[in-house]
Amino acid sequence: MQRVLTAELDLDLGSSVDLIFQITAAQGVPLASEQLTFTQGERVYTPTEIVDQSGSRLHRLLGEAGRLEVRYEATVDGQTATSRTSDLEAITYLRPSRYCQSDEVFQQARRQFKGLSGHDLIAAVSEFVATSTTYTPGLSQGTDSAVTTLMTGQGVCRDYAHVVIALLRAMDMPARYAACFAPGLQPMDFHAVAEAYHDGAWYVIDGTRLANRRSLVRIATGRDAADCAFLSYHGGYVGLDRMRVDAWVVPDAPPLDGLDMLPETLPEASDPSLDDFTSLVQLA
Repeated sequence: MQRVLTAELDLDLGSSVDLIFQITAAQGVPLASEQLTFTQGERVYTPTEIVDQSGSRLHRLLGEAGRLEVRYEATVDGQTATSRTSDLEAITYLRPSRYCQSDEVFQQARRQFKGLSGHDLIAAVSEFVATSTTYTPGLSQGTDSAVTTLMTGQGVCRDYAHVVIALLRAMDMPARYAACFAPGLQPMDFHAVAEAYHDGAWYVIDGTRLANRRSLVRIATGRDAADCAFLSYHGGYVGLDRMRVDAWVVPDAPPLDGLDMLPETLPEASDPSLDDFTSLVQLA
């Protein structure tokens, strides 16, 4: 499956400021092409790329006052190879974190999902979060946590992911946060999902059910949204004047000797209604 990814950010920098971006496909994603540029008038910045232990690629630069235009475009061709998870990683993703306070939701999780484990637990948590939370753009705050979302019953993709992660960790299942590009997502934006570690592999849980999990492309991986912000900065003012994110699946061409075989269409490749959310799917 070939996917095209784009992101455009226009920033207003009030002074010299340390900028850290996480907007590119993660390390290991099979890229047919990729271009990332940072321009300010006639000036072109060359960022420092830093790759963390999970393969997230951070691009860091010192920007000066003025308008900074960030442009990213990539073509993904194929599926990402799965990597082995260390014991340390699994332990890390069992612990409570800033936005996923598994210790605070422990009693609720144990009461609600008593006796469940493995695939049954993943399916039950996914169904609970999907049906008990209302997708409400613009109402949740960047500081909202899993506890907040459980109380209000509303949020956006990051909030759904945080609730899933907190509940799974409370049930002794390692869970982590993944930022990604999501072809077919409406409204289109950077997307966030949870991943559960079961039987030696990580499986995607999208509580929003707004994207087809098989078309997702990983950007960053971490304990929660604090590890996967598309932009963080230090030492000055940064205003986000404009942001545009897009991702789509390129239909497969039919084989030359099989013209009766229709190509995969874009809606089929990225339509969330065609995703069986009870099945186990890995982020590829």
